[in-house]
Amino acid sequence: MADGRFIVVEGIDGAGTTTQAHRVADRLRKRGKMVRVTREPSDGPIGSMLRLVLSGRISAPGGRAPGWETMALLFAADRLDHVSAEIEPFLAEGGIVISDRYDASSLAYQSVTSGDKHAVEWIRQLNRFARRPDLTLVLDLPADMAAVRRESRGEAAQLYEQHEVQRALSLFYRDLASHIPGDRVALVDGTGTMDEVTARIASSIGDAFPELLP
Repeated sequence: MADGRFIVVEGIDGAGTTTQAHRVADRLRKRGKMVRVTREPSDGPIGSMLRLVLSGRISAPGGRAPGWETMALLFAADRLDHVSAEIEPFLAEGGIVISDRYDASSLAYQSVTSGDKHAVEWIRQLNRFARRPDLTLVLDLPADMAAVRRESRGEAAQLYEQHEVQRALSLFYRDLASHIPGDRVALVDGTGTMDEVTARIASSIGDAFPELLP
């Protein structure tokens, strides 16, 4: 059986990556496709620890957040475990994997917070053994609109949810294709209703893989 398709949904916090990953998966299932939605940080051991770090429930000595290099290393380790434990086995069965975030998040978040112009290349090298997505969809939403969505959740801000960081991330994501040359990247307008955004995502998937959503 031929491998399936590996699709990634990316964007700043509040862009709707989680919601849209599940919505487009439902659309594919209605067409009889075998689909699994997964996420990063993953639900594996390293990913579970990373979620505690992001929420501030685990910190480095002195109560500080781990440095960007440490975070990049942890995300890369989680990613390789995620690929081998969840992604590749399902693809080998001919299924479609939709991941809510992947290595583009590492490239964006850790490089933006590093202040190091060489960070992107170093992070890319850390992830060189990770399977490449067949398509990365970037939900493009203005940082101000994403901030309103985050605030409406009524949840405590996580590690990277400072507004200026999110503004810088928004700019990085709009130029993502230049940071992952050779990958197929589609920028999707993330404004409008959930249905409108889902339709745009489905259209992008159909453009790339007509056999999935003609």
